[in-house]
Amino acid sequence: MTGNVTIKVKQFILLEECPQEWKKLDLYVIRDEDSVFYVGQSYTAFQRVWDHIKNAYKWRSDVGRFILCNWPKSMNYVIELLSSSSHEFDSVGNNLSRAEEMLIKMYKPCFNISQNNEPSPIPQIYLPPSSVIRCSRSLQKLRYQAEQAIRNDERKKWLEE
Repeated sequence: MTGNVTIKVKQFILLEECPQEWKKLDLYVIRDEDSVFYVGQSYTAFQRVWDHIKNAYKWRSDVGRFILCNWPKSMNYVIELLSSSSHEFDSVGNNLSRAEEMLIKMYKPCFNISQNNEPSPIPQIYLPPSSVIRCSRSLQKLRYQAEQAIRNDERKKWLEE
């Protein structure tokens, strides 16, 4: 079975198609180093994360809006793609909905309302999804900015060596 995938938003946004080995990953977590923003499920988690981002401009996804309202900081958010059939979810019979519920109970994400009695507050360093989206509406421009950020990271890493 395919292992979990952990990827930053700036790397994720450069992927136009889901890599074949990721297609069976059916759970996703969107977070930064300290907070979990959202946990979700879909038969193809990769595609569902893309739906969040694309639907943000139309107010159809709070977590998608949250990513775009906090651009470029949000380029460093992490997306984890997981499989409900992994050993980590054996205790819930590898059931997709129960695996999602398990993650929600464990992380108490900011934007999950269902099955989450105590959602974590949005960290104060971030703008809420009700804020004005200040980044470009052009996915091409967002991809360009992500590429630039990755190049800058590589340059910094190279200079530190």
